[in-house]
Amino acid sequence: MTIVVGYIPSPPGLAAVDAAIEEAQRRGSRLVVVNSGVMGDYSGPSFADPQDLDALDAQLTEKGIDHEVRQTTRGLAPAEEILSVAAEVDADLIVIGVRRRSPLGKLVTGSTAQQVLLDATCAVLAVKA
Repeated sequence: MTIVVGYIPSPPGLAAVDAAIEEAQRRGSRLVVVNSGVMGDYSGPSFADPQDLDALDAQLTEKGIDHEVRQTTRGLAPAEEILSVAAEVDADLIVIGVRRRSPLGKLVTGSTAQQVLLDATCAVLAVKA
């Protein structure tokens, strides 16, 4: 079994990783962590720095979880990156963090979580910080 988790260095992203760790431990699953920039912006706050990724890798190794940490740079939207990786590894579950947004905010900027929830071909676990 494989779990894909969308990770950004923020409270919702950390909540997603925590939930994915719990699921991976409970199910004995492999965990694939996906971090990407927003449409090719690799200087923004959602693109994790190397120290964040190293700390995450160390945490997963310490917990004995079979894992892979991917930081994609293909210039796709974050939801497309998550869904692409999930299809590539034949994921059984996708875990994403969500935050509260106004209806206008969703309309203007779209929603990564909404796209993943609507387009995923496997189960999706959405968690709040």
